[in-house]
Amino acid sequence: MVRRKVGFVGLGNMAQALLRRWIASGALPAKDVYGYDPDESLCGSLRDSLGINVAGDNSELALICDVIVLAVKPRYVEDALAQLGLRLPVGDYSGKAVLSVVTGLTTAALKERLHGAEVARVMPNTPALVGEGVFAVSRQHTFSEELMEWATGLLERCGRVFFVDEGDMEAVTGLSGSGPAYGFVFIEAMADAGVRLGLSRATAYRMAAQTLAGAGRMALESGQIPAAMKDAVCSPGGTTIEGVCALERGGFRASVIDAVCASAAKAAVLRG
Repeated sequence: MVRRKVGFVGLGNMAQALLRRWIASGALPAKDVYGYDPDESLCGSLRDSLGINVAGDNSELALICDVIVLAVKPRYVEDALAQLGLRLPVGDYSGKAVLSVVTGLTTAALKERLHGAEVARVMPNTPALVGEGVFAVSRQHTFSEELMEWATGLLERCGRVFFVDEGDMEAVTGLSGSGPAYGFVFIEAMADAGVRLGLSRATAYRMAAQTLAGAGRMALESGQIPAAMKDAVCSPGGTTIEGVCALERGGFRASVIDAVCASAAKAAVLRG
């Protein structure tokens, strides 16, 4: 396998989820990883705990690294992009590859701003930290076949990879990008109900989380549609159908659909 130096521009939650998993799995040696973040204490902490290298700034990182993972918040991306090329030939990113996980930053914008670089847009989610992430890769990427195979191998260490059209990235953001938060709210609500009914908080949280984890695995592995699995659990006149009816009375489905669509609409506003 080709050895590449990988640099993280931004070391927030998503970047940490990726680099921790890649280093822990042995997919990427810590000595080949560089990072930069304005938070010096964060840089120092990750250097000490993971053994990564800390660049002096984004321009130094871009000069040293073959692959740049752009992982800043959308509001900081313009500054980050402006800094990246300061030590490179003017407007020339030839020989560099940029993998962006920035919400709203389109492949077209990456191509325009990073002339000469191979670029790929990816929408990840935070369960990557435990190897259960979702990664949607835009089919409009410009990575070579070999480079995309390498990048896909890294991403698969953290979850499942899907290739989607660029125009579907906002929908992906609303569904899987923001989706873990919806799941956490559901877990919290189920646990609250368990506590109300007499379970301890710790037990209720663990049972609720395991229930959703198990349901998700069944949905992925059974080959059945969710509606069929729901029907199989809802015995006539039983307890589960009573609970499902309560969810329907509360507008559960509509609320979930509204949440996904609202997140996607916000992603469209951030597009650029």
